[in-house]
Amino acid sequence: MDKLLLSRWFWWVLLLPLALALVRVVDTVFYDPSALGPDPAQALVDLFGTIALWFLCFVLLVTPLQALIKARWLLRQRRALGVACFCYALLHWLSYAGLLLEWQWQNLGQDLLKRPYIIVGFSAGLMLLLLAVTSNNGSVRALGRRWRVLHRLVYPAALLVLIHMFWVARSDYTEVVMYTVFVLLLLLQRWRNRATS
Repeated sequence: MDKLLLSRWFWWVLLLPLALALVRVVDTVFYDPSALGPDPAQALVDLFGTIALWFLCFVLLVTPLQALIKARWLLRQRRALGVACFCYALLHWLSYAGLLLEWQWQNLGQDLLKRPYIIVGFSAGLMLLLLAVTSNNGSVRALGRRWRVLHRLVYPAALLVLIHMFWVARSDYTEVVMYTVFVLLLLLQRWRNRATS
């Protein structure tokens, strides 16, 4: 398993959701205009946001899962999962900027007033950016013990993402409640482990 899931191969696994998203886009453009629903632009923005959240959940799940099944290869892939999370979050933001805002930056201020959840999501994205750019061995060596402290930003980032999702949901909260329960259970487990160590 370790040899199969070395980072260079693992990146192909991380690209699978992007490939599936591109298949849906091609299907919408060339074959079935309703493949992404009545609002394809919004659907694509939401899709990339959801994929980013999946990877964020995977990052939080690595430590308890590794403790349970003793799979050391999981720990070696955690940084790759984190970088993938940021990349899909970036695609989420770029889809918003390109498809919904249409690169009309003069409309951004008005959009932020109407949709302040964008500020919350952007704040989480900045945290993920900081984590992504320091997810390399050089940063680990340069920051020393501070690297672990810095990478605890994943927890407030996760909470901001959940707030962002709650704000966006407006009516049907089923999916976001499920994600929230899952993330809060992982955070509680992490807190209990730190309290007993």
